[in-house]
Amino acid sequence: MHQDAIIIGGGFAGLSAAYILGRARRHVTVIDSGTPRNRFAAHAHGVLAMDGLSGGEILTRARDQLAAYPTVTLLSGEADSAAGAIDNFSIRLSSGSRLSARRLLLASGVEDRLPEIPGLKERWGKSVLHCPYCHGYEIGGGPIGVLASHPMSAHQAAVVADWGDVTLFTNGTPDPEEETLNLLERRNVTLQAGKVDAVGDAPDGRLFVRLETGKTLDVKALFVGPDLQIRGTIVHDLGCALEESPAGRIIATSPAKATSIAGVYAAGDIARAFGNITLSSADGVVAALGLHQSLMFEAPQP
Repeated sequence: MHQDAIIIGGGFAGLSAAYILGRARRHVTVIDSGTPRNRFAAHAHGVLAMDGLSGGEILTRARDQLAAYPTVTLLSGEADSAAGAIDNFSIRLSSGSRLSARRLLLASGVEDRLPEIPGLKERWGKSVLHCPYCHGYEIGGGPIGVLASHPMSAHQAAVVADWGDVTLFTNGTPDPEEETLNLLERRNVTLQAGKVDAVGDAPDGRLFVRLETGKTLDVKALFVGPDLQIRGTIVHDLGCALEESPAGRIIATSPAKATSIAGVYAAGDIARAFGNITLSSADGVVAALGLHQSLMFEAPQP
């Protein structure tokens, strides 16, 4: 059946959008690979009325509630490619089957690319973190590290200082400018020069950060700003315009979350530089409202 919309991505943005469109009695299919970005974290925090639940449990609850809407279909799988134009898009799945729809909503998220330092990936979402608002409170103060990995790392260190005693590992990057150094001094952030060689488990549940010189410092957590990589090739298949963000390239969208391609919308981490569960869900709602109204008020294309 020719759908009103296909949503690529069944995370917080995609399911929030499906909820809105399902309640508008629109026929929607959500294609979900089952690999949400926050799957590495055991608990989610800062989510109203759901503090401490895992991201997976929140998504399970959302899928269970969406099952009550007969016009919403949840489909497990991967979207391999996309073609077509407004009112006549086609999606090819990895299984070889095809779906068609009047509109597309891209909510497939991003992959976090960490620096190639031994020990980082294995501890991602546990003691190696990216968002102090999500995980900082549980650290409980004490020594915290920030690894310089992008132009905003010094700013990140200044922010994280509200959650503990911060050391910024410059990791071979140039020394911050004087204005930034003054900010770090005001925030009581200590700078540690030298390339980081490895991280690993230290006593008492802490993490050691080892420099190439052999020097090690123990911290309770290490914050890292990963590079964002848009998942898959769908964005490129469609030709959606991208824009630079401090964390990497994201899809450029209007206030209604419309992309540069007519009939294509984008929401969540794929279309915002900084996000969390709440912001991704809100993005999905905004995108669904824009998409729904385009079905009613925009003239069909020849």
